[in-house]
Amino acid sequence: MKNPIDRREFIKTSGTLSLGIGALSTVPSLQASDSAHEKIVVGVMGLGRGMAHVNAAIALPNAEVAYVCDVDTQRIDRALKTVGDKQKKPVKGVQDFRKILDDKDVDVLMIATPNFWHAPATILACSAGKHVYVEKPGSNTAAEGEMMVAAARKNKRVVQMGNQRRSWPAFIEGIQKLHDGVIGDLRYARCWYNNSRGSIGQGKPAPVPSNLDYSMWQGPVPERPYVDNLVHYNWHWRWNWGNGELGNNGIHALDVARWGLQVDLPKKVTYNGGRYHFDDDQETPDSGTAVYDYGKVGISWECSSCHRRRPEEYSFVTFYGDKGSLAFAGSGYSIYDLEGKLLEEGSGNSSTDIHVADFFNGIRNGTTPHSEIEDAQVSTLMCHLGNIGYRVGSTIHFDSDKHRIIKNRRAQKLWGKDYRNGWEPKV
Repeated sequence: MKNPIDRREFIKTSGTLSLGIGALSTVPSLQASDSAHEKIVVGVMGLGRGMAHVNAAIALPNAEVAYVCDVDTQRIDRALKTVGDKQKKPVKGVQDFRKILDDKDVDVLMIATPNFWHAPATILACSAGKHVYVEKPGSNTAAEGEMMVAAARKNKRVVQMGNQRRSWPAFIEGIQKLHDGVIGDLRYARCWYNNSRGSIGQGKPAPVPSNLDYSMWQGPVPERPYVDNLVHYNWHWRWNWGNGELGNNGIHALDVARWGLQVDLPKKVTYNGGRYHFDDDQETPDSGTAVYDYGKVGISWECSSCHRRRPEEYSFVTFYGDKGSLAFAGSGYSIYDLEGKLLEEGSGNSSTDIHVADFFNGIRNGTTPHSEIEDAQVSTLMCHLGNIGYRVGSTIHFDSDKHRIIKNRRAQKLWGKDYRNGWEPKV
């Protein structure tokens, strides 16, 4: 097995990405601050999940929030109050994130928008000289993942994805134990997600709320009429905007599974399931299983979004080896022998702050952050491949050398997507 840093060659055939992640710490311009104590000035885009970013930036030393941005003015008002109560330096509220990019005093754009904004905003931010912290899954399509990496490399920016478990101490410790052989040779990893989501209903045409800039919300996505069950969350379950539960929550578990098994991209992928619980506008499955075949090891992810299956107990990710198993759940891990006897446990901090702190350290010191965008997008591509397999109803065969889907033209057409005129991402 290659060194984890050397393994991360997300797009081997692309000349624009020849720099590679292994060279990150040697690029002088990535060291944006000469001093580890120099202040980092932040703008936050998307003020739902983004409030965790706001609070993390305020809580960390030598960082300040200069802008909060959302298409919804009600969210902006709430964020302005939050920052005003915690930070002495005044903060500006804007609906258009490009105003943040125009400010040369801003070092970082933190992105917590819907998925379809992740790549276009990241690419524009890198081009404007900003470092980027972008929430998972980081891209809406496989092609966007490639473009994000290219933008980070071209502009020599630090880009971290919000797979925060990469920075959680107990997860780092547990993964190291796996790599040290605590359960022997690894064979498989199983992942689970369950929830009790209700129906999203049948959307009806309605006037756009006065507090919402719907045109800016759509941004790079081809325009569609406003309906009353789309904003702010149910876009997740429509292919035009979201990536379903696999891209919403599966990304976290699959990233841990791949990290533990020390693998990159699979040879074959299947994702079978359906929308079983409600007859509504949801297009993505609420129940299903994605399976990833690597040849010598495998990974599966099982989802039950609308039924918590209370009688059954699941971990987040369980690894199986020749000598036992290691299960991650919550913010810790448990190690078992082959008979299921508990041998060891570990737990630790699980705040967003430590993942943001790792990102800030990367900016100040030129070190590679724990979920650097090139490696992070390998995990995201697993989600894209699973969703493509579900949508075309067949096994996806993947050539890791060519970094492309093979033997399936219908699947290949879903590698990228169309954009609204004027919003096409350009690196």
